[in-house]
Amino acid sequence: QGEIEAVVIATGVHTFFGKAAHLVDSTNQVGHFQKVLTAIGNFCICSIGVGMFIEIIVMYPIQHRAYRPGIDNLLVLLIGGIPIAMPTVLSVTMAIGSHRLSQQGAITKRMTAIEEMAGMDVLCSDKTGTLTLNKLTVDKNLVEVFERGITQDQVILMAARASRTENQDAIDTAIVGMLADPKEARAGIQEVHFLPFNPTDKRTALTYIDADGKMHRVSKGAPEQILHLAHNTSEIERRVHAVIDKFAERGLRSLAVAYQEVPDGRKESPGGPWHFAGLMPLFDPPRHDSAETIRRALNLGVNVKMITGDQLAIGKETGRRLGMGTNMYPSSALLGQKNSDESISALPVDDLIEKADGFAGVFPG
Repeated sequence: QGEIEAVVIATGVHTFFGKAAHLVDSTNQVGHFQKVLTAIGNFCICSIGVGMFIEIIVMYPIQHRAYRPGIDNLLVLLIGGIPIAMPTVLSVTMAIGSHRLSQQGAITKRMTAIEEMAGMDVLCSDKTGTLTLNKLTVDKNLVEVFERGITQDQVILMAARASRTENQDAIDTAIVGMLADPKEARAGIQEVHFLPFNPTDKRTALTYIDADGKMHRVSKGAPEQILHLAHNTSEIERRVHAVIDKFAERGLRSLAVAYQEVPDGRKESPGGPWHFAGLMPLFDPPRHDSAETIRRALNLGVNVKMITGDQLAIGKETGRRLGMGTNMYPSSALLGQKNSDESISALPVDDLIEKADGFAGVFPG
């Protein structure tokens, strides 16, 4: 397994991203602004039609007016009753609003979206990178060691070795940045093979040869995946989940680290038993303006709901810090799956969505 760099010049409509983009571009939903204009136009047309019918009856059968003056009166009523300038005035108003939004860094794709946004009462927001900075930090003092004879510094070094030293993502940047010198991640070892992250395995791994010529393999990733690799899963499983829950209650994500020896010296070899080295807490601090933005939205009557793929406890802690409430539920509650909380299971989905401050464990599909 490996990775390549590619340049995308076109996106097919049947791909994952193509389907998402097609749904956005092909929406035929009529906005509230268009409905109001249509209603006003229909009312004016009906009123003019009724008025002209009454005027025709009054002018000709009753008053016996000449044909030409009567037509002039009907034209005055027809032209004066149609709001010809209204769409133009409203379009100019929307254009001015769009210009003001652009000065604040917001791009308006459809001008009618300005009016629709003004009538919004629920705002769903992602957590990572939207409400938070997506700049992870690691507290060395909170690193939990599971293997005897290993220190917190060694766990951090193993995690750094299982990270990329170039083209890093947010996690790799945070972990390698904990070293005194980023070069320590590859110092004294010979890299043999690097397994990049993928959504299936949910971990990275590095196979390397140390200064003594022995081959080793280190891996970091989702705790569930790393725990599944460990040779003593049943013995440490309860403690691992307890530490994960403890981190989550403080708004910290967990990253697991494991290592193994590869006695036969081949990178294709499955190697010896995996040893669960430790758990590292990852903290993604909220944006400096998130709490103020949410407070202003709530004051304007907009209910802000958090949608996150992280654990429920992490979502609640982030919501508490941002002042948006902690009444959050797992995504399974939306799917009608059985839940330990009977009060959740008894609620209809519509009421649950209205009541909730957010949902956790949401996976995009």
